[in-house]
Amino acid sequence: MKNTDKLAKILWDYLQMHQKLVKSDAIIVLGSRDVRVAERGSELFIEGMAPLLIFSGGFGRFTKNVFHKPEAEIFADIALEMGVPMDKIIIENKSTNSGENALCVKKLLEEKKLPHKTFILVQKPYMERRAVATFNQQWPQAEVLVTSPQISYEDYHMGYIDKDAIISVMVGDLQRIIEYPKLGYQTYQEVPEKVLAAYNALIDLGYTNYLIGSN
Repeated sequence: MKNTDKLAKILWDYLQMHQKLVKSDAIIVLGSRDVRVAERGSELFIEGMAPLLIFSGGFGRFTKNVFHKPEAEIFADIALEMGVPMDKIIIENKSTNSGENALCVKKLLEEKKLPHKTFILVQKPYMERRAVATFNQQWPQAEVLVTSPQISYEDYHMGYIDKDAIISVMVGDLQRIIEYPKLGYQTYQEVPEKVLAAYNALIDLGYTNYLIGSN
């Protein structure tokens, strides 16, 4: 494994939370370009982990010029193809980031008068930790667990997306874990020294495209 991969793997391992899932009121699948997230959420529903499957996402930074309709709608189509009944699916198709995911889903469930206390969040592997921190800040009454497609770092990029782009995104996500609590977007999480060292080394290597303020 190249040194870059070793550094990236340190971030990858930290950014996942490896939580044990329990049955919950609903599964919330957070929109993205990675349709494997929709597949993971649908699998959990089919396994009986929750009676409702919620897809949340409009057009984000990585999908606005790629998808022909909102992320949540594309993900819902995948769920239907996998056998999830339409009447068990809820679509929230306006949010554009994790904070809006939480607030928009909360409002939608309140309007529908549906149970909304315990949730399983489904996100990309390297966004597990940030998803939990965001929901804990924006919707503190909710009890959330998180999971993601069960894919290793080594296999995640295969034939799907450029590895260097993923590393840059992970660097940017870790920066947000560090900086966003100061802005009130997320709860604080301790970042181990080993992870900080890998993060800074990757920045020095030029993985800066997704840092706050970058284009």
